[in-house]
Amino acid sequence: MRVLFVGDIYGQPGRRVAEAHLPKLRPEFDFIVVNAENAAGGFGLHREAAEALLDAGAGCLTLGNHAWHHKDIYGLMNEEAYPIVRPLNMSDEGTPGVGWRTFEIEVDGQTERLTVVNLLGRVFMEPVANPFRAIDTLLERDDLGSVLVDMHAEATSEKMALAWHLDGRVAAVIGTHTHVPTADTRILPGGTGYQTDAGFTGPKNSVIGAAPSAPIQKFLTERPHRFGVADGPAELNGVRLHLSGGLTKAIERYHFEE
Repeated sequence: MRVLFVGDIYGQPGRRVAEAHLPKLRPEFDFIVVNAENAAGGFGLHREAAEALLDAGAGCLTLGNHAWHHKDIYGLMNEEAYPIVRPLNMSDEGTPGVGWRTFEIEVDGQTERLTVVNLLGRVFMEPVANPFRAIDTLLERDDLGSVLVDMHAEATSEKMALAWHLDGRVAAVIGTHTHVPTADTRILPGGTGYQTDAGFTGPKNSVIGAAPSAPIQKFLTERPHRFGVADGPAELNGVRLHLSGGLTKAIERYHFEE
């Protein structure tokens, strides 16, 4: 199974490059997963952004710590037409949506199962339930097929530890949230594909998506400043995966610039 994972879509520039480029990539892959955590103005996801990314070829949209930023999302998560996965470990009985979805995908004339899981880290993040325990509980099921984990977290160590914890039990663990692609793409000894961060899909000339002026002023003055999405050319970052038998057989970084 050929899968493309696309890093955090950031604002209109990220949506623009994704809408233009994903349709060209779609024939190369059996399934595309897109982290849409920052697709709506840099914070969260709304209906317009979700529809644009799904129309461009995304088969599943994952989220992160900004999951609830737009009111749209509460309704979208309960509509069958929107295959959205919010973090599994922010769940309680009253939380909208689901933390994982299983997709049946036609691959060379056969039906394969791919389960996409979204987890949220706890180091330097808002309090949530333990992601290690949450995924352990989910993996007690025997009907998941190949499991792809989007680990939305700040700390490299937490992402790495989760990947080693899951090595041989899931197909891949791909990190998101920090917006800078890491050069540690690899297959762990047990067969789990890994990259600490897929990078982001958004304006290249920015501070992780924001126009540089406001972040600079925040660091200079130590006071809050309103961040705006940067203008200019955008880039798309992601990870190519070849999955077989529930593990990763090949993995490589993917990068495209307008």
